[in-house]
Amino acid sequence: MDEVLVARGLRKAYGERVAVADVSLGLRPGEVLGLLGPNGAGKSTTVGMICGLTAPDAGTVTLSGGVSLASDEAAYKRRIGLVPQDIALYEELPARMNLQLFGALYGMAPDVLKRRTDEVLAMVGLSERAADKPSTFSGGMKRRLNIACALIHDPEVLLLDEPTAGVDPQSRNAIFDNLEMLKRAGKALIYTTHYMEEAERLADRIVVIDHGRVVASGTQAQLYALLPAAQQLHVEIDGEPDDAALQGLAGFADIRRVGQRLDVSVADIARDTGPLLAALAERGIRVRGLASARATLEDVFLQLTGRALRD
Repeated sequence: MDEVLVARGLRKAYGERVAVADVSLGLRPGEVLGLLGPNGAGKSTTVGMICGLTAPDAGTVTLSGGVSLASDEAAYKRRIGLVPQDIALYEELPARMNLQLFGALYGMAPDVLKRRTDEVLAMVGLSERAADKPSTFSGGMKRRLNIACALIHDPEVLLLDEPTAGVDPQSRNAIFDNLEMLKRAGKALIYTTHYMEEAERLADRIVVIDHGRVVASGTQAQLYALLPAAQQLHVEIDGEPDDAALQGLAGFADIRRVGQRLDVSVADIARDTGPLLAALAERGIRVRGLASARATLEDVFLQLTGRALRD
């Protein structure tokens, strides 16, 4: 399927600090692209350049048909919707008027705007609160109204920058339902988040950036293949063995001790469980329980970006 959006070689620096360096990505209709990275990796800057809020120092973003910010800025922005990281609403205007204001900025005809306002309010579950001000809304309701504002002009591409930050599980699931419906309708979505389980649920493909550069991209299966071991054993033990005893367990890619549990990465559970248990027994480590699990997207993320804290 032809890509609806293609970004090539995006770069942005602030003085000596390079925020984004040579980021490229593509997006197809009906696809959710997860954009992941640690704090300060360049995710929001990349989103800003794609939507036209931040001017790149180099690189291009083009929509299908060859439309770009350089060729026709108004036409480009009419095809893009943005849900920013920070809630962007007029708190003292009723929800309906917020939508009408954003729609008017896109030059929507009054009859079309009225119809779309009713549609997007129903979509995000706010029809009954249309006359109420966002200042009276919960955090989750504000997030949903923010999404409605980004959808009012019926864009082809929707950029969502951490749209579930600070919302309760009910609102988060309602947002997921909305996004999955948009995907089925053929919309193309770029989704940034720090919640790996959100990316696992929503994303068809994932791009991981760190220090402003793409460090990996592909489907979830392709990213899991980057791990030295894609399965895990969780071993409940008696006591807390010293690190020297664990370091002597040769042949296992990664062993982490969490209290009285060992998390052991293995390439093949059927093949490696027996040797692991035998090696623990040789060291006098008593096993009380054993469970297995596949690697998670968080494991992939930490493998690619490291475990050091980011501020």
